[in-house]
Amino acid sequence: MTTFRSSALAPRRVARAVAALGAAALLLTGCGNDSGSGKSGDQESAAPGKDTGTTRTVKDATGKAVQVPANPQRIVTLTQEDLDAVLALGLKPVGITNGQGLDKPPAYLADKVKDIDVVGNLLQPVMDKVVKAKPDLILAGDMQDEQVLKQLREITPATLVTMAPTDDWKLSFRGIGNAVNKLGDANRVITEHEAAAKAAGEKLGANKGAEVSIVRWNPDGPSWMEKKQFASGVALEMGLKRPKTQDKDGNAHTPSLSLEKINEIDGQWLFLSTLTSDGEKALKDVQAKPAYKELGAVKNNHVVTVDGSVWSTRGGPLAADAVMNDFSKALTK
Repeated sequence: MTTFRSSALAPRRVARAVAALGAAALLLTGCGNDSGSGKSGDQESAAPGKDTGTTRTVKDATGKAVQVPANPQRIVTLTQEDLDAVLALGLKPVGITNGQGLDKPPAYLADKVKDIDVVGNLLQPVMDKVVKAKPDLILAGDMQDEQVLKQLREITPATLVTMAPTDDWKLSFRGIGNAVNKLGDANRVITEHEAAAKAAGEKLGANKGAEVSIVRWNPDGPSWMEKKQFASGVALEMGLKRPKTQDKDGNAHTPSLSLEKINEIDGQWLFLSTLTSDGEKALKDVQAKPAYKELGAVKNNHVVTVDGSVWSTRGGPLAADAVMNDFSKALTK
């Protein structure tokens, strides 16, 4: 997979009006008995769902009502965002998929998933492996393939689409927290991350409030990330700014730029990532060209290479902390 998932499929842009209504459904329905200790306005205002003691009814990100275990024991995650969320809530899934653009789990989570079975690639589960995992809850990310969802629901009806096209990571994370009966914990994790990001931004010294360009290099050229895209959101939490050319709302990447427009990726600091070997080759090739060498960030030795499998995702709490740490490490040197 070589493109940002929320912008890769045309139907997702068509469905945004509907998604905006359904995006919070997973969060707002089926609170049940929250096992987390944290409290927040989101949790307290959530509409009560049906709770039989052993199961709870929640709505997923599409608005579909789904009966889930009150305390799931065997969770399978089909995206790294779902995996990130579950791990951040202190749960250990029994099946996971490989990371975005990878043939293995994402490196930033590798130490936490060493002994967990891989059941397929991102949003491409191998059904026999999912069956073998014996899940009582499947978190299906932004899965839109109805045939695949039907097969998953035959394995367990407790299969949830956890992300709508326009959801940010915090909304999705709260929804997953609600689905696993840990909404209070999810709210606490978000609050702690936001406080840590603000504190980290205050410690950047001369680079406090610096202007950062966030770019992914594709085989056909660079694309910069819009302000509401995951990694950009972390930058803004830290008080960092975006270059004027990148100061635009949106939660996706721009189309790949030609070499003639390469100045759009410039900034005080340039954070560069790739997702594929073809992207890496294209970046290496362009780094020898005068147009790249003339960028201000390049001249000032302010180019930082980062992990695209973290920075180019839709994000999660552990990924957000990883991006925050990358910013801190680069800007406090």
